[in-house]
Amino acid sequence: MIAADPDVSKLIYEPMKYSGSLDHLSYVEVTPIIGREYTTAKIKDILQANNAEQQLRDLAVVISERGVVFFRKDQSELSVDELKRFTDEVGRLSGRPKENGLHVHPLYRDPGNIPMGNGETDENIYVINSEAAKALYKTVPGRTTNQPKDLSREWHSDATFEECPSDFSCLMMQETPPDGGDTLWCSGYEIYDRISPPMREFLDGLTATCAQPVFKSACTAGNYEVMSPRGSPQNVSDNFAPSHPVVRTNRQTGWKSIFAGVGLHVTRINGLYDYEEKMIRDYIMRLITHNHDCIARMHWTTGAAAIWNNSCVWHAATPDTHLVPGAVRTGIRASSIGEKPYLDPASTSRREALGISI
Repeated sequence: MIAADPDVSKLIYEPMKYSGSLDHLSYVEVTPIIGREYTTAKIKDILQANNAEQQLRDLAVVISERGVVFFRKDQSELSVDELKRFTDEVGRLSGRPKENGLHVHPLYRDPGNIPMGNGETDENIYVINSEAAKALYKTVPGRTTNQPKDLSREWHSDATFEECPSDFSCLMMQETPPDGGDTLWCSGYEIYDRISPPMREFLDGLTATCAQPVFKSACTAGNYEVMSPRGSPQNVSDNFAPSHPVVRTNRQTGWKSIFAGVGLHVTRINGLYDYEEKMIRDYIMRLITHNHDCIARMHWTTGAAAIWNNSCVWHAATPDTHLVPGAVRTGIRASSIGEKPYLDPASTSRREALGISI
């Protein structure tokens, strides 16, 4: 809900409040800072509850405050349409623009787009599959190298290459390897809180270009048109080079988070000299890698699901399944599309808002 008062001391979006409708569900906090795991809850039961909208809205609050929520119990009976509806409703009920919906992957028409386990494809579902990634992104420069892997490149938030990126993403894992294949999430709230106040003030004024030219090159190589629009009337064309704030405000909480300061899709922090730009991006990545208490880790089990808020977390898959002979790791992901990222001058950091000392 947008606050009517134009006073700059008031937040543009009124923070969401938890009503208690999920209190009957058993959970554990993954870490004190980030993540919650519902140990026995079924997404299908939430969708079918008499107060489904209230529960889904409360879930949006929990996800936005904790960054990511895991559903450990096997969710395999959840249909593709139900997964889509679940993700769509969490985004809608948390106040995203009314004209927005689920993201459409730019390369949906690509012949290398591997279908889901049922043999079907869906423009709103991205199939998580290492072989699919190789086929879709074969035009990325430098994919073949003898250099050691730099896994810091794996960190990203979904659809940052769009004018309106994803707010919520939900992934249900269908097949898992016996070892490895974990996913990590890092709190952009907490990374922001670990930066000195003068440095925060500097970062607050910066934007970054989030270019992803692979989509245009893949379409050219495959001789097909990019999908458009993609979950928002603003997500059109094949430019894929929007400018986003380095620090953004999460509309659900009103808290600041590092957003476009690092990640797979961030190509340059704007307006800085080359060395300055590299120094800042290296610094933010150093904060991620040196502060593992800001990270929640999911060891996937068959049918488990995770839903996260891309406005305040990055995530990174652990690319180690190739080390396990015969390993299979596949899942399906739906993503809601939120508003164009913004920095509200009235917003504060998470620790400031909650009165937590560093």
